Amino acid sequence: MSGRKPFQFLAVLLLAFAGAAAGATPGVLVLGRVSDDPQRHHGQLQPLLDYVVPRMADVGIREGRILIARDISRMTSYLRHGRVDWVTETVASASGLIDRAGARPLLFTHREGVARYRSVLVVRTDSPLRSPADLVDHRLALQSPRSTSAYLLPAMTLLDAGLPMEILPTPADRPRPGNVGYVFANTEDNIAHWVVLGVVDAGAFSGQDLEEWRAERPDAPALRVIGASRYVPRAMELVRGDLDPRVAARLREVLLAAATDPQAAPALRAFFDTTGFEVPDAAALADLAALGERIRHTREAIE
Repeated sequence: MSGRKPFQFLAVLLLAFAGAAAGATPGVLVLGRVSDDPQRHHGQLQPLLDYVVPRMADVGIREGRILIARDISRMTSYLRHGRVDWVTETVASASGLIDRAGARPLLFTHREGVARYRSVLVVRTDSPLRSPADLVDHRLALQSPRSTSAYLLPAMTLLDAGLPMEILPTPADRPRPGNVGYVFANTEDNIAHWVVLGVVDAGAFSGQDLEEWRAERPDAPALRVIGASRYVPRAMELVRGDLDPRVAARLREVLLAAATDPQAAPALRAFFDTTGFEVPDAAALADLAALGERIRHTREAIE
């Protein structure tokens, strides 16, 4: 158990409800996030919102609120009904909000100094598996359906290689002949541990996660990469499709300037270790649209 105090958790939920009830209140900028841990994410979002709001007075913003949605469907509804103005998400979730809620990409977000990342498929060093094709008839640990690097990107990689995927009830189950079986481990650490302990035959997460695993556990059994996905933006900032263009433009300016403002440094660290933002050009937006199409097809194929 996390030891989270019930009244603190309730306070966060009430704050989220208040934001939802407010819906497109003039002068209020609402920042949203999809999360099953609203208390933790509220603490990550609030410092940057507190930095941004005073710098948007010239476009009529005088207050900021946070609205946490428990799933993409709920956030889609919030965006459609004007209850959220600005959303920060990874590419997997962002593509769904663009497609289903008409959200607009505002900025690509750099985290921990990384602008783009990719997924890697890993096995134990003593594993006989050498390539993605070898995963047929074996078990693969992924994180959760919301993950970009530990679900959608590896799934795309396997489907592009013509490898059918099948969800397994437990890690002890085996896929049908000719399939790659996958199970959800919930966290990147669990994925690595399951591979090391032989609970599963392989795992997938970001290249960054692999580097961190190796750095934090130099004496742990090594993991070997047998495949990798394409690179995608690390994260994204979105705005609802009908947000006042002046507000959207000013938000973009404030966030871009924050990367070089020492006063913003603590807020950016809290904001998922953000180190900068970039404006996507036409080519990047075209790539993003194509990626969104692939994500839709991938979900249809395996869910």
